[in-house]
Amino acid sequence: MTTPHTTTPDKIKPSFSGHETFPFRYTWLKKGVDAVTDDPAVFTSDQSTITLGVGKNMVRSIRHWCTAAGLIQAKKNDRTRFKPTDLGKAIFADDGFDPYLEDSATLWLIHAQLAANASRASTWYWAFGFFNQNEFRKERFTSELMDWAGKNGRDRISENSINRDVDCFLRTYVPSRMTKGTIMEDSFNCPLVELGLITDSSDGLTYQFHRGEKPSLPTPVFAAVLARLWESRFGDRNSLALSEIAYSPESPGQIFKLDEDSIVGYLEGLENLTDGALRYDETAGLKQVYREKKVDKIGLLRNYYGLRA
Repeated sequence: MTTPHTTTPDKIKPSFSGHETFPFRYTWLKKGVDAVTDDPAVFTSDQSTITLGVGKNMVRSIRHWCTAAGLIQAKKNDRTRFKPTDLGKAIFADDGFDPYLEDSATLWLIHAQLAANASRASTWYWAFGFFNQNEFRKERFTSELMDWAGKNGRDRISENSINRDVDCFLRTYVPSRMTKGTIMEDSFNCPLVELGLITDSSDGLTYQFHRGEKPSLPTPVFAAVLARLWESRFGDRNSLALSEIAYSPESPGQIFKLDEDSIVGYLEGLENLTDGALRYDETAGLKQVYREKKVDKIGLLRNYYGLRA
């Protein structure tokens, strides 16, 4: 069995707050992108709650999720003013790829954006890049996360902050359990629950990552994540080994919890999909992907959604 890569790519500053304990809702991402398109200062406006139709805590949560998913970004000369990113406009404009999250490909893409954001979605980044237990309890998960945060300069982070972040992380992927004391606002499932990446046991104490084939994950989304990995961590390389694609932090294998057989299935379709930019080859027992030219990630998605329209 190939040994997973466990080294943090670069020194980062982990963050375990911003979402105000709310996983994002179905309408929030489009609301955020639309709002900053109309008013870059919407999040500091006295009218923000009216514009977005939510309470103050949720206004901050919408800003967090849109930023963490790379859909909006603060302007360089004024950090209180925001603008949509190219990805945010491409997906959530009224004529965008999938403004109402009707295609599971978009959910995989949003998940991948969060799982690669080390500084704004640190628990997500760690869980889908460094934590190698398929089955776990919250206590073990939290303890190992705190150890990792400490090694990356957050040794003074409070356990309560980590616990709240882990709770939010789990509720992003695990369906709510309605109990007698459940507040209705807390029972709305995050769209990423649909991906089935994490399940819980009947007693609600043990969780399990679903590793293996992901039938609803399309090859263009896999390829876009692979291209981003290449740019962010292996920019000077012309080839990547299967083990790096499967186990490196920010890799498709880690982010999507894929096994090696499933990964090979995606790799075999890359050459046609990318017009030869990426090519998978097995020679003399070496399984590698070769890069002939830069991949247009937005172009991959545009082609996918165009064909689905």
